[in-house]
Amino acid sequence: MVRKLQEFTPEIGKECFIAETAAVIGDVKMGDQCSIWYSAVLRGDVNSIVLGNRVNVQDCSVLHCTKGDNGKVIIADDVIIGHNATVHGVKVGSKCLIGMGATVLDGAEIGDGSIVAAHALVLSNTKIGPNELWGGVPAKFIKKISPEFVERKITPGVESYVNWAKIYREE
Repeated sequence: MVRKLQEFTPEIGKECFIAETAAVIGDVKMGDQCSIWYSAVLRGDVNSIVLGNRVNVQDCSVLHCTKGDNGKVIIADDVIIGHNATVHGVKVGSKCLIGMGATVLDGAEIGDGSIVAAHALVLSNTKIGPNELWGGVPAKFIKKISPEFVERKITPGVESYVNWAKIYREE
């Protein structure tokens, strides 16, 4: 479902897929080749949500914002948001992976090429640098990851979801 809220109508880029049970509401801007999977919710009511190109938001994930200048959700290009993740009022750099069941809270910033492990809890205002792996509850720095690792692990996942979105759009 794509739904206008007040004066805001979601803006959907080219070649995007939005599953029938997903909800994209209000002040949401999606780049090209994004995919929003089953039961995912992007709720741009109290602030805006901006997705770059080739972002996939997997099943049952929630992206929501909070009031104020730092309350927007801003996701750069080539990002994977794993199943059942919660991303609330954060900035995520390009080529990142937010693992399944992870929670990233208000004001957090995730640097380019970083990974938040499955089921991690990234506390409010946490700053994760580029090419870092964080995990745990609360999330802590685990190790640096190389750009080559990012290209081997994240880029193929992004490409796979672009391909699956095309298949689902064309069915």
